[in-house]
Amino acid sequence: FDGFRMNENRTTWIHASSIAPGLMLALACLMSGCGTPSDTTAPASGVARANTPQYAAKAAPVIARHKSAVAAQDKFLAESTLAELEKLIPADARMAGLRSKTAALPWPQTGSVELGGGVKMEFVFVRPGSFMMGSDGSTKAKPAHKVTLTKPFYLGKFEVTQEQWQSVMGNLNNFKGPKLPVGNVRWNDCQSFLTKLQERTGRKFVLPTEAQWEYACRAGTTTRYSFGDDEASLGEHGWFSGNAARTKHPVGEKKPNPWGFHDMHGNMWEWCADWNGAYSGGDVSDPQGPSSAGNRVLRGGSAFDGAGALRSVNRGGDPADTRFGSFGLRCVMVISEVSP
Repeated sequence: FDGFRMNENRTTWIHASSIAPGLMLALACLMSGCGTPSDTTAPASGVARANTPQYAAKAAPVIARHKSAVAAQDKFLAESTLAELEKLIPADARMAGLRSKTAALPWPQTGSVELGGGVKMEFVFVRPGSFMMGSDGSTKAKPAHKVTLTKPFYLGKFEVTQEQWQSVMGNLNNFKGPKLPVGNVRWNDCQSFLTKLQERTGRKFVLPTEAQWEYACRAGTTTRYSFGDDEASLGEHGWFSGNAARTKHPVGEKKPNPWGFHDMHGNMWEWCADWNGAYSGGDVSDPQGPSSAGNRVLRGGSAFDGAGALRSVNRGGDPADTRFGSFGLRCVMVISEVSP
């Protein structure tokens, strides 16, 4: 056996006796094909796994639950059971039919995601549409400009609560009550929560963009607040310095806005996905905010703020690593994206 090596523009032949025994064995193995995939044991494919008793046993009850969900027109349960099956038997011949049946189900106006231990997170469906974002009369929110959101999404009916945070993250310092909104969380903490929530449920969760937040807050209105312009009615719809006694309150105690969202005005400032920068102006679709800035956007005002901070257009912002007791969040569940 003679080997060779390439050295720039010339080939140098090397006699077998000059090659180390270990290298000789490796070369011989390579030439004989012993290292090719055909001689190794590859991981079982989805089809192969479906044909093993272990995976067939695991998949069978999930398929039964999926069938029941389809019969009941339960899109959320159908999606979650399909996500389980994608992990168990992704290449099984039955999966195409299960995916098709799931896709055909209509998205419900409301839904919930189970977090375990009786804890759930409720969502409201938001249809695509256009609205006027910002205000020419506000220094931080001008100019008013037309925004079009082209994709539907689900937004949390309530701010994330302490029991929800604890259920997902496993611990929470200063737990004060299950239905109180979680606070003292940084933007970066929110990203960790959303990642773990995705791992728990198999669905994709994000913070709302600033445009999604204002669209849902306005809920089709063009007034200072989603209920009108009269500050005298604010106490019926939100917690602020005029009625909160300088403390946050359990979610959902005030009237919802026209689309069914609670506490969009007050109780907690809510982190958004965007960097906080000036609006560019002009008509835009699905804006994501500036590519970078010093602060992340906060919206909604809090129980510690005056009425002006709770206006639909009002904008706040802080660095992503900032903690305050009045900083919380509300989640977007992305439609038709299932975690692999």
